[in-house]
Amino acid sequence: MSVTARYVHQVSKPAGAPTRDNFAFVERELSLKPGTALVENLYLSVDPYMRQLMDGGWELNAPLEGRSIGRVIESDDPGLAVGDVVWHRHAWRTHALVTADEARVLPTYSDVPLTAFLGILGGTGLSAYVGLTKVAKLLPGESVFISAAAGAVGSAAGRIARLLGAGRVIGSAGSAAKVDHLTRELDFDAAFNYRDGDIIGQLAKAAPDGIDVYFDNVGGDHLEAAIESLRERGRIAWCGGIAQYNATVPPAAPRNLFDVVGKSLRLEGFLVRDYQPVRTELEALLVPHIQSGAITSDETLTDGFDHIVDGFLGMLTGKNIGKMIVKV
Repeated sequence: MSVTARYVHQVSKPAGAPTRDNFAFVERELSLKPGTALVENLYLSVDPYMRQLMDGGWELNAPLEGRSIGRVIESDDPGLAVGDVVWHRHAWRTHALVTADEARVLPTYSDVPLTAFLGILGGTGLSAYVGLTKVAKLLPGESVFISAAAGAVGSAAGRIARLLGAGRVIGSAGSAAKVDHLTRELDFDAAFNYRDGDIIGQLAKAAPDGIDVYFDNVGGDHLEAAIESLRERGRIAWCGGIAQYNATVPPAAPRNLFDVVGKSLRLEGFLVRDYQPVRTELEALLVPHIQSGAITSDETLTDGFDHIVDGFLGMLTGKNIGKMIVKV
């Protein structure tokens, strides 16, 4: 079998915020090779970390990586059968050649949508779970602040924090509509719009007694505000720093970093790729709640491979609620 596969390549490095001109669509014929399986991609993930890869992690004029879900349409790998639905990292393309060693055949759970394996059951949810349980070690009754809380990891962190028994869940977001979504739909106790300014003051108002844990997706002034509000021996799980991904000069904040010492705080960054065995814990916790309808995988769907770049750029500018996923 031979198919005409479509790809997106990065063709130039951005200076500040990326644009469509940094990408190009290409086509080539793709055929099965010995020991591989030919996969037709169904859903593709676009994520904030990809912005960092654009500065040097991705090779120019070459296929790009990312979390993907596809269906095997032809196979010469005994570990992958035609019809298997697999998770893999050959993204930004309509078709891919994969091996069993680099793909995961997804489990079949009733009443669990496939897209959940790119969202709350995928790297997104795993990042949230790891940050809260393995890094920050959130305890029942503790207060947690989550930045970019209406985004993919942030919304998952809010749901998981509630399941873990957090006493108070506070979030920041970039619009009044997103703030309303956090409190109405995701059961946050309080939320604020960081674009209104005075993040330190807004967080202090939302958490007058302080916070125990900060789940950081932003860095910069959000991290400064969290350090201000954290109680003694509070913990910071640093997952991302989207506030500085497009920065051309280093951010001024946080200016109170020495308070990490004065308050005996713990700040720890982490990479979710180091915690893949924890995925079974995540699924054991979340799958029953997804099946019952108590939890949904918050997502924004971009329809069509032609719009993948738009989906990526939209995600970087906050046009998504929850996980941004491209339906091929």
